[in-house]
This record gives sequence, structure tokens and C-alpha cells, in this order.
Amino acid sequence: QVQLVESGGGLVQAGGSLRLSCAASGRTFSVYAMGWFRQAPGKEREFVAAISWSGGSTYYADSVKGRFTISRDNAKNTVYLQMNSLKPEDTAVYYCAAPDLYYSAPEGRAGSYDYWGQGTQVTVSS
Repeated sequence: QVQLVESGGGLVQAGGSLRLSCAASGRTFSVYAMGWFRQAPGKEREFVAAISWSGGSTYYADSVKGRFTISRDNAKNTVYLQMNSLKPEDTAVYYCAAPDLYYSAPEGRAGSYDYWGQGTQVTVSS
């Protein structure tokens, strides 16, 4: 059973930074792409960033491009989301996700992911 545990959320002022972590367990981590999604109150879950199994390819939503960076450490079975220049509209619960299938490229569709963490709250004050 795949388990994903996010951490690193919190309250930050606009313009600040946070680094989210997602620790994975239950299977070989290094062969699977990983993704981050978020859901704000009253809104649907949306794609944030994804990374290929090797870390060599990344993919970002337009809304976070240039501010967020996704990375992974396969030796630690962990994927990260570095968030800089945070805005109030980044406020949401952030989820880490993993697919059941092997994808050679990072995936931006929520339907491609089968396993989800419990989420970590990020609140950006203005």
C-alpha cells in the first residue's frame, strides 16, 4: 500500500516562502512520476507541479511558473515543492500524489494519479 505524507505547510505573509515535503512509502519510489495539487475553499482541486521519475523533467501550472520549484530525492523517497513569492491566492490545501502506472513524463491530470496524501494547509496572508 502506497502512503504519502505531506509536511511543511503553515502561515506565511505574502512574498514569503515555504517548502513542502512529501514522504512516500510502500513501493519503489524512484520509478514513478510525482505531482503536487492544491484545493482552495469552494474550488476544485487543481494541478500545481509534476516531476518525472528521474527528476529530469518538470511541468508547472501557469499560475506558479517561475515561483514554485518541484524536486525529488529518490534516495530519501521524498518529493519537494519550494514555493517562493507566495501570494494570497496560493492559499489552499496542498496534496502530493503518485500514479499506479509508469509515466515517462510528468503528468498534469489529476486522473492520472491513484494515491494521495492527506494534504497540508498553506495560508498566505496579505
